[in-house]
Amino acid sequence: MKDEVRLSPAAAALVAERPVFDAHADSLQRALDLGHDLAVAGRGHLDLERGAAGGLGSLVFVSWVDPKFHEQGPGGALARTRDLLGEFHRLARRRPDRVGFAGNARAQRAARARGAVAGIPGIEGGHSIEESLDNLEWFFERGVRVMTLVWNNHLSWIRSCQAGAGSTIPEGLNDFGRVVVHTMNELGMVVDLSHAGERSFYDALDATQKPVIASHSNCKALHGHQRNLTDDQLRALAQNGGVVGIVFCTAFVDAEAQQHDATTRETAGMKALIGANDSDLFLLQSEYMQNEAPPLPMERVMDHLYHAIEVAGIDHVGLGSDYDGIQRTPQGLEHAGCYGRIAEHMLARGFDAADVRKVLGGNMARVFDTATGPGTAAHDAALVPLETPSPKEEWA
Repeated sequence: MKDEVRLSPAAAALVAERPVFDAHADSLQRALDLGHDLAVAGRGHLDLERGAAGGLGSLVFVSWVDPKFHEQGPGGALARTRDLLGEFHRLARRRPDRVGFAGNARAQRAARARGAVAGIPGIEGGHSIEESLDNLEWFFERGVRVMTLVWNNHLSWIRSCQAGAGSTIPEGLNDFGRVVVHTMNELGMVVDLSHAGERSFYDALDATQKPVIASHSNCKALHGHQRNLTDDQLRALAQNGGVVGIVFCTAFVDAEAQQHDATTRETAGMKALIGANDSDLFLLQSEYMQNEAPPLPMERVMDHLYHAIEVAGIDHVGLGSDYDGIQRTPQGLEHAGCYGRIAEHMLARGFDAADVRKVLGGNMARVFDTATGPGTAAHDAALVPLETPSPKEEWA
């Protein structure tokens, strides 16, 4: 198979159980914009073939919407999110042997039992609901089980981690934002705090009645990137019962790598790239940066993982690769066939297999099971729209 990864016998045996729960991947954009088949190995970071070889058992398929769609006016972000979500459902209809909708604990177990990846649709950025609880519920009814409250663009009801905002943006989470969190709790949708500003992070923790996640964030103590979490935030997340997903993005891992990435983006070769659309250009840029920027060893990612374990505890750390949403990966974690290298590193460090399973996926699965509920066959049948028409037919 393409990109085969060799592991020690102990790590290979553990990976064969397919314990990995990756809380964040952006691969649906490649499917929608480029027509890529996510069931088989190809370009990009993640597909279900390499994922299965790497131990992937559960995956959040994120619908990330460029803020430009939101800025186009009412309906823009909503329509783009619907189209991305439609790609997940088409994949699940076409390849049930590879992926099954997993909107609750029961459905997760059923998908994994038949050898498929338990697929969980997600939304990255609350601008997708366009300030409407009806839209939030509509997405839930069509399978969405996790939403990142905010991306890098501030919203009228929540401030992101990015610097600067007008006077109309709240310092953290306003009253509507709290209602969004409460509604997600009631529906059975996981609250994701990656990208949230620090005040927004704590406001959401105050508002939620269920465990939350920071699906793809690293440790600010090791690299002061605005997307990373302080030790106090890690401890607060643990107190809530939540989990941080360690992210593979080189810019969030290491200050020097962040600078190298910024420098590489300014090269003539990078600027000369032209794609057929935004997703094509992003993929071309990713391939260019992977080849041109100095390699960053995966040990730097493991430093963040071990620091998070030390601060938050072994029960509150997981994985959120951000595959296909980042332009460069560390050496050794280039694609979804590489998750097993994390297991190998942890075993060599002295962690026992039970704790490795927690970090690879058990901790994330616990939060999702708690937030979404156990589920029943009747409940699944009522909420899973796997036989609905295509987005263009259903959502015209």
